[in-house]
Amino acid sequence: MTSTLPSIQFFAGLFEELSNVSLRRETRTGKLIVVMQFEQLKALSGFNSFTKQSLNSLLLTDEEGEIRVTPTGTKFIFGGDEGDELKRVDCKFEVEREDHFERIMRFLHRYADANGMEYGENN
Repeated sequence: MTSTLPSIQFFAGLFEELSNVSLRRETRTGKLIVVMQFEQLKALSGFNSFTKQSLNSLLLTDEEGEIRVTPTGTKFIFGGDEGDELKRVDCKFEVEREDHFERIMRFLHRYADANGMEYGENN
């Protein structure tokens, strides 16, 4: 197995920088909810118009291979004086199976290690 730097892409060749990730458990179904936060998206640069349909697939790549997930929601958070400055993008997806959850966690740990991120819990 070769060592591959962990990466996140909405579009092939545009590597995104994750700024935060939140893990939640849906109390009713037990599904794991992963929310990836991006302060900016390279996928947006160069586009005059943008639709949610453009973010219908997320590719996570590391030394184990590729994980392709389909976001269940994408939220654009704006701020600034005029309210038109992109503050962040939240990309949410669900993980139903335990083996998929373990694989996502291995990816997240590798991504965090490669990018100087640390694990922390909200109080």
